[in-house]
Amino acid sequence: MSRRARAAAFAAAALVCAGLSAGLTGGYRADVADQLGPLRPVLVARQPLPAGRVLEPEALGRATEIRRVPSRFAPPGALVAASQAVGLAPAAPIPAGAYVLADQLDAPAAERQRQEPRLDSGRRPVEIMVAAAGALTTGSARGRRVDVVVTTEPGPGGGPGRTYVAAEDVELLDLRSAGGNAPSQAVPGSPAETWMATLALTRAQALRLIQAESFARSVRLIPL
Repeated sequence: MSRRARAAAFAAAALVCAGLSAGLTGGYRADVADQLGPLRPVLVARQPLPAGRVLEPEALGRATEIRRVPSRFAPPGALVAASQAVGLAPAAPIPAGAYVLADQLDAPAAERQRQEPRLDSGRRPVEIMVAAAGALTTGSARGRRVDVVVTTEPGPGGGPGRTYVAAEDVELLDLRSAGGNAPSQAVPGSPAETWMATLALTRAQALRLIQAESFARSVRLIPL
């Protein structure tokens, strides 16, 4: 075989090998994608992020980077862009190499104080579970005044339960479904019809309602 023929044969063999290699690599990548899910961006700390220090755009550009990892390896709540962390502060130190998660970040202390509702003297925010919230479940309920009505279970003799106002004319600070959704996202007839209400209560009202949650048939909010 001539030198030119051998060169042509080697070139053809090289092309065949390259094609086989590409096919195997593509198949391997497809198998990995099927098993681990597609790649998704996540925000990772390149440098330690101290607790309580507000994250500014310039600092985030130096201290974080975007990496692409299989969806199966991305933890819940992982941020996908540095802009999502701007203006927030880590609640605890985030070490270098760690994912930056939404649950790790919080508004600065001064901002939290500004956002917290101003309560009358002697009142504190108390969260209770209510079985119905009526018209309060549509639109924004914050700041509304409500009565909290409790219906007890029937007595030992089988008589009807008692219905009474356990807290009168109190401020509703927040209302969300027990499933964590906003009121407008709840599906009628689902467990989300149970609501978590945050109310501005006196100590006596709070104790009365906390006790009622243990034995009442239902606790309801009636808007005023």
